[in-house]
Amino acid sequence: MATLNVGNLGEYLREQRRNAQLSLRQLADAAGVSNPYLSQIERGLRKPSAEVLQQVAKALRISAETLYVRAGILDAERDRDEVETRAVILADPTLTERQKQVLLQIYESFRKENGFEIADGGEGSSSSGSSSSSSSSIPSVVDVGGDGGDGAAPHETAG
Repeated sequence: MATLNVGNLGEYLREQRRNAQLSLRQLADAAGVSNPYLSQIERGLRKPSAEVLQQVAKALRISAETLYVRAGILDAERDRDEVETRAVILADPTLTERQKQVLLQIYESFRKENGFEIADGGEGSSSSGSSSSSSSSIPSVVDVGGDGGDGAAPHETAG
């Protein structure tokens, strides 16, 4: 199932571009690709590289993984749950970029702890026997609340 579904990708990109209220030229400029090339992608005539898809996703402020699945670069069946979860987190306008990254780190650590590979992970995955080490990244979430302070509630005084 590694065939590229370029037509479906083009329709999806056009829909996302229109939702973002961008012209073809504006998106092409923001993504750093030529206007005719982007037009050909939208019409299903061209097969973009993963790098181009990443640039377009960034310009549209959507998940690159979603575009990879649409283009057939990622195996949709095997990676769908993770990709959709990541896409929802990244697309949430109520979260800051920092909060999104922390949430993704927690999500990835839980998946690793449960023995699932991270599709996006650049780390070499070792055996799933070392589940206790992955939970060590969770305490760093304490200061997500914005100001970078200690995150302690006022009633938590040392005694």
